[in-house]
Amino acid sequence: MKIDLHNHTTLCNHAEGTVNAYVEKAIACGIDVYGFSDHAPMDFDPKYRMNFEQMATYKKWVMDAKAKYADKIEVLFGYEVDYLPGHMDERILKADVDYLIGSVHFINEWGFDNPEFIGRYEHEDIDVIWQKYFDLIEQMAKTKFFDIVGHIDLIKVFKYMPKKDITEIAMPALKAIKEADMVLEINVAGYRKPCAEPYPSPSLLKAAFELNIPITFSSDAHKPEQVGLFRDEVEQLAKSVGYTECALFKNRKREMVTF
Repeated sequence: MKIDLHNHTTLCNHAEGTVNAYVEKAIACGIDVYGFSDHAPMDFDPKYRMNFEQMATYKKWVMDAKAKYADKIEVLFGYEVDYLPGHMDERILKADVDYLIGSVHFINEWGFDNPEFIGRYEHEDIDVIWQKYFDLIEQMAKTKFFDIVGHIDLIKVFKYMPKKDITEIAMPALKAIKEADMVLEINVAGYRKPCAEPYPSPSLLKAAFELNIPITFSSDAHKPEQVGLFRDEVEQLAKSVGYTECALFKNRKREMVTF
């Protein structure tokens, strides 16, 4: 089966195309289960996410597509939730969804993956910010609020790489992910960024496999033409590490299927 669980809609204010266009592209790509997980609302950084009043619209869009294409593809409903201490909201954490993706996009409210703020890297100790980032991933996992870890090594997006061994930096976070029984997505968006590789890197994916952490797959599409890109590459990567199954979720319950 082909699973693709991390994808966006225009409600996040930085994506293009209708919900139906995304689903139709997924069908054309031979995807069996396609999930929307648009950026959840929160009381921070409103420019890049829906607001709380739009949650009902978002759900209606996805449920309408689920019904419309039921004979061709299974459509799932979720959110990508920013883990930002002090800004978690019960309306999202307890929402009626198939799954929640937990992601870190902010270090001390610095949107480190946003090109608008890339200049700050020149004034930071890269090893320190990598450690801060993975400390946040570890904290996020320990909350046990989420089902999937979003783009686990997003901090590499602009290719500011640490001197310290990356697997060593990430290991406490990986162990927390294992302890929380979370799933790690293989997210192809990195291929579209300066880092030019998926999240996670092959070395981190191997470490995850050795810890028996399950995986799933994600286009992280922000426009329909991004759905299914680099699918063959990431499936081959996963198989080369040793994975043969991936996860999907229905009503917060995980299922494992062969890919």
